[in-house]
Amino acid sequence: MDALPDLVRHVIHYANHLLVPFAIGALVWRQKWRVAGLIMVATILIDLDHLLADPIFDPDRCSIGFHPLHTIWAAVVYALLLVVPSWKCRAVGVGCLWHLCTDALDCWLNGTWHGP
Repeated sequence: MDALPDLVRHVIHYANHLLVPFAIGALVWRQKWRVAGLIMVATILIDLDHLLADPIFDPDRCSIGFHPLHTIWAAVVYALLLVVPSWKCRAVGVGCLWHLCTDALDCWLNGTWHGP
C-alpha cells in the first residue's frame, strides 16, 4: 500500500490511541466505560520503551518488533492479562493489545510494515 499523507495517518493513529479505547470501554464495560477508557488510553505508556532507541524517534521505523514492549513476547504477556479475574487488568491487556494493533496499522499505512 502506498503511504497515506502524514496528516491523515496521524489523525487515524491518534484517534485509535485516544478515542477508540473509550468506544471499546463502552462496548465491553458499559457501566465503567469512562474508567476503562482511561485505563486503556494510559497504556500509551508502553511507548516509554522508545526512549531506549537511538534515535528516540525515527519516522521511518516501525515500532512493532523493534521496541521491547512492542514485540510478540510483550503481546503474549498482554494477552495473558485477559485471563486475570480483574476487569482493570483485562482493560490493561486490551489497551496494550489495541496499542500494538494501532501501531501495526500505522506501520502499514506508512509503508514501513515488514510483517511479524
